[in-house]
Amino acid sequence: MSDWDLMMPGMGLTAIGLSGVILSYLGIANTFLTGMQALSGLTMFIGMIFLSAGILNGGVSTSGRAKATTLVIFGIAGSVGAYALSLNTVITSMPRFIGVLIIIIIPTIVIAFTSMKMQKYFKPIAVIFVAAMAVGIGSYTAFGFLGPGAQFSLHPQNETSATEAGEEAAPTAPVITVNIPVNSSIKGNPNFTPDTVTVPKGDIIKWTNNDTVPHTVTSSADAGAAFDSSLIAAGKTYSLDTSKLNGTEYDYMCTVHPFMTGKIVITQPVISNVNISKGASTQSAGQKYFDPADVSVKVGTTVVWTNQDSAAHTVTSGDPSGGPSGAFDSGLIKPGNTFKHTFTSTGTTSYFCTVHPWMTGKVTVG
Repeated sequence: MSDWDLMMPGMGLTAIGLSGVILSYLGIANTFLTGMQALSGLTMFIGMIFLSAGILNGGVSTSGRAKATTLVIFGIAGSVGAYALSLNTVITSMPRFIGVLIIIIIPTIVIAFTSMKMQKYFKPIAVIFVAAMAVGIGSYTAFGFLGPGAQFSLHPQNETSATEAGEEAAPTAPVITVNIPVNSSIKGNPNFTPDTVTVPKGDIIKWTNNDTVPHTVTSSADAGAAFDSSLIAAGKTYSLDTSKLNGTEYDYMCTVHPFMTGKIVITQPVISNVNISKGASTQSAGQKYFDPADVSVKVGTTVVWTNQDSAAHTVTSGDPSGGPSGAFDSGLIKPGNTFKHTFTSTGTTSYFCTVHPWMTGKVTVG
């Protein structure tokens, strides 16, 4: 007969643990910390031990009805699992999730079988498995926080992130910086500064963690579907390319400290187009090189140069006699490609092509 004194707490612990694991991996509860995810798995593991021991109390039933019931249960579970896997397109950690379940199931079966058939070995085997799991989870979590880069998260990194935490974004667009100040993990202190940042679409936002503990930058409304930095270790950075975002406003938070919130407002950039004319690589009278050569724009305007020539060119701030000024340099722009630069302050900037120095232009920002 089954032992309900074991089955009842077993079912409760299993249900609680399984709910926590599912919520964590589906991203529904992105505020789950790594430790909470691990604790959910351990709770489910312990609950399955009690549940299995209660069900198997008195031995394993070998009747035809028991075998048929087992086949039906496995058939339903397998069908649901296969259907869920076929629909999965965003949860890149699904194989890891399946591995965790296998790691839980195997010790559960061994311990349950031992408790029924080899009771004198039950206690040492149970202690060994539980201790091994505790050490494994503890080590995995600790090395995730303390190891190189401390880049550890059981929920998947989102593909819309411009770069992973700690990496620098390629300097192809203006970078707007946001600071995570010291002691921001204490409720009531400033958290993200500025807490609201307005950027033209296409610019890069870079968060720098100046605090002593890890933080995340995670979109709030969709639980990290738009962007999610994962854990940003102390002293590390996270960069987000806003060209990959389709909305205009995004509230975000730190999933480790949910009271830390910020907002991103994305505006459409003001663009001024300049063409690198056909034949510009040949110096001749009447030939247009940059068209228009002189551009007057407002602060915040993005100038886009398009190479319509058959040769590669550069757009480099400075002049041929004095050399590059360092304000911007496109590198070689291949035929058909573009280069853009946003002008954020007033003044006049001259530029030229380093490959063909007779090609010059000027941008005046008023």
